Formats: sequence, C-alpha cells, structure tokens
Amino acid sequence: MIYTKMINKALNIAYKAHHGQKDKGNVPYIFHPYHIAEKFNNETDICVAILHDVLEDTFVSKEELEGYFPKEVIEPLVLLTRSTHDTYFEYIKNICSNPIAQKVKIEDIKHNLVFERIQNKTRNEKLEKRYLKALEILKKLEYNKEPVQKILIT
Repeated sequence: MIYTKMINKALNIAYKAHHGQKDKGNVPYIFHPYHIAEKFNNETDICVAILHDVLEDTFVSKEELEGYFPKEVIEPLVLLTRSTHDTYFEYIKNICSNPIAQKVKIEDIKHNLVFERIQNKTRNEKLEKRYLKALEILKKLEYNKEPVQKILIT
C-alpha cells in the first residue's frame, strides 16, 4: 500500500473512530478496512477503503470528513453508508453509480465472506446468500457499461 498525506489522515481517522470496536472474530475492527485498502494502489481508492465504515459505524460525520478529503473520496463514502430508508439491495444498486464505491464494496463483501475469520462460529447461510447476490449485482453492473435500471433486484 502507498502512504501519502491523505492516506495517513484517513488511517488516523479510521483508527481513532474504530478504536475499541471488534469484528465478529473478536479482532480489532480496524484490520477489516485496512485489509480492503491493501487491495488498491491509488490514493483515492485506498482512502475510501480505509474509511468505508466510518460514517455508518462511528461518531464521525460527513461534514468532518469534508474538512479533510475531496469530493472524490466523500461521494463514494456517502454511497457506502447505508440509509435506513433503503433495503439492502437498493443500497447495493445505488453503489453501482460510482466506480470507486463499487470496487470497495466488492472487496468488502469478499472479505466478509471469509467466515474462517470468525472463531467458533458457523456459516450464516442466509447472510452468505445475500452477499453472493450482492456480488453478482455489483459485478454485473460494471460502472457506465450497463444502466442500473436494467437489473431487477429481488
């Protein structure tokens, strides 16, 4: 992973925001976004990956992030933050309107499908099925190649 001033800022914000949080495997949560960020090689993608759960799961607000990051980072972060008004698959469909959000969400879901990370837990087949359907939608709707409206989400 590359380290720039902006990436270092994203790392520091995410680290502080996720401090004390654990994932389902009882591992510090920050390792999840860091793992996803390692999949990318440009500054904007890495920042979005590192911060992808900050707006949804922590005290950090969009307005705070706007003070540090350009719209190219903020816009995908907003799309990656699920609204309580949207169903899961509406949320996935909306993500497809931004190529960075789409790439990050694909990597996020792929990491969430590694059930071996969760110690002493059995697979959640319902969750796995939902993730696989979301991956199918995200991969099928490559940004700007097919209008999102053409996909029927069930």
